Amino acid sequence: MEKYQAKAEYINKALFSFLTQRDSHPAVLEAMKYSLLAGGKRLRPILFLSAYELASDDLDIWHCSSANSDSILSMACALEMIHTYSLIHDDLPAMDNDDYRRGKLTNHKVFGEAIAILAGDGLLNLAYEVMLEHLPTDHKMLPGYLKAMSVIARSAGISGMIGGQSADIQYQGDKHSAAALKYIHSHKTEALITASLEAGVLVSNDDNKIIEAVKGFGKAFGLAFQITDDILDLLGNLEQLGKSPGSDEKQGKLTYPAIYGLEESKKMADLYIKKAISFLQPFGNKSEFLIALATTLLDRKS
Repeated sequence: MEKYQAKAEYINKALFSFLTQRDSHPAVLEAMKYSLLAGGKRLRPILFLSAYELASDDLDIWHCSSANSDSILSMACALEMIHTYSLIHDDLPAMDNDDYRRGKLTNHKVFGEAIAILAGDGLLNLAYEVMLEHLPTDHKMLPGYLKAMSVIARSAGISGMIGGQSADIQYQGDKHSAAALKYIHSHKTEALITASLEAGVLVSNDDNKIIEAVKGFGKAFGLAFQITDDILDLLGNLEQLGKSPGSDEKQGKLTYPAIYGLEESKKMADLYIKKAISFLQPFGNKSEFLIALATTLLDRKS
């Protein structure tokens, strides 16, 4: 998707700017840059900005000419910082023990475990620094912005991503717990994806119908995304994925193919995508980008 790539580049430039403005010990700063600027889909910030666009009609946000650009772009970049921190920590020997991420050696393979841990910590803290440093000057927007920050914090914390990662570790080797599988994926992956969309609406609009619609889309889209990720881990290769394939199976991870089989997992992903799209029908043309994004999810190779 050409439009998606343009939005990703918009995020990449902002991330580079945020990191180059920071003063820190060079070892940890270089490790943070290494992972944050290594590429990646930039899915969460793009979902955030697209939800903001859906709810606010602020089309100038993509050209940095909106009065709210600094605040909105900061929150979008903060989401990518939180996501990247989670990847650095997931790759550590004590967690998934992976060698490659985004087509490069994992952070701890280059900088050592101690600096990798600190780089992850640094990105998590920087995310909240950046959001707080760019609070909206428009007082009408401030309450929604703070609500959005709370949603992001909760989804990244023990009630969301961290809780899901904990369950992922606990249930390694358990091939039979469908309930545990749903808990893991709905917290580890879906939570931050849904929060990105909800936050994008909250910063500009408190319409509960819009909020519930994007949350519904996010939950279904997030689960479909994780199912396709599980499938790609079986069928993909290092060049396509940017990480070593087959690691889930080797570690006895609880995945959809492990419980439901490959073909049934593909069907489930398709059903979740259709469900996700159904939540966006009331928005007409305004939801074209998100619908296209959901539609192409099943064909992704990385």
